[in-house]
Amino acid sequence: MSTALTLPSTLALGSIDDYIGSVNAIARLDAEEESSLARRFRDDNDLDAARQLVMANLRFVVHIARGYLGYGLPLPDLIQEGNIGLMKAVKRYDPDVGVRLVSFAVHWIRAEIHEFIIQNWRIVKIATTKAQRKLFFNLRKFKNRLGWFSREEASAVAEELGLELDAVYEMENRLAGQDVPFEPSDDDGDDRETLAPAQYLSKPGDDPALTLAAEEWGHRQQERLAVALAVLDDRSRDILAARWLNEEKLTLQDLAQRHQVSAERVRQIENGALKKLRLALASEQ
Repeated sequence: MSTALTLPSTLALGSIDDYIGSVNAIARLDAEEESSLARRFRDDNDLDAARQLVMANLRFVVHIARGYLGYGLPLPDLIQEGNIGLMKAVKRYDPDVGVRLVSFAVHWIRAEIHEFIIQNWRIVKIATTKAQRKLFFNLRKFKNRLGWFSREEASAVAEELGLELDAVYEMENRLAGQDVPFEPSDDDGDDRETLAPAQYLSKPGDDPALTLAAEEWGHRQQERLAVALAVLDDRSRDILAARWLNEEKLTLQDLAQRHQVSAERVRQIENGALKKLRLALASEQ
């Protein structure tokens, strides 16, 4: 499937801002459209349907990839790996399970990004500047013992290479650092809490599946409210909106003048409208 799908070309050209803008401009799919496209791909091997599923969810890959910028790897590379995960998820997605594609795909997207980081992070972080590269390739030959440099030894290395003393100490620390697992292991054999990079570099609140679910819940609540408001008469609906829903709230006196009734009468109408609204919402639910 991956060879038949084409993604926005701006990522390949290196214009990450243009790429992000282009994927954010792609319309989202509602649940019915997504399910229909997924069935077309699953049952008829419709590659155009698969392409639409991938394109509509590229924005979520960007969202996830941003959570891993703490490793110092280029965002376009992280996005590219995440896109591979998204395409793998589309290939395996079953619309009959009853979950949205993004909820299923987030695990595949992260898995591809995790694999990329595991393979590249340590190499990238070891030597990224000219001075660090010089130290990386020359530091070990200056070591004449297994322990840490003494201050005199570190000063001699810094003077010979024409670098600052702090740079020597920093590279020595990096070379002495041990690899750690990207994700926590269940086989530690004790109850101590250990933190792995995957636990703190990607924020739980950045989960696009949760973001999409929250947005859909909000849209559903708005639809339910609109249905419930329809049972009210025009005056009750206007009073309720002015008192509770509009950005600029009106006082009882303001509404009394608008509807040519007393403020107490407005309060009674408001209370009655709230009761009807609660009943309508409960019934609709």
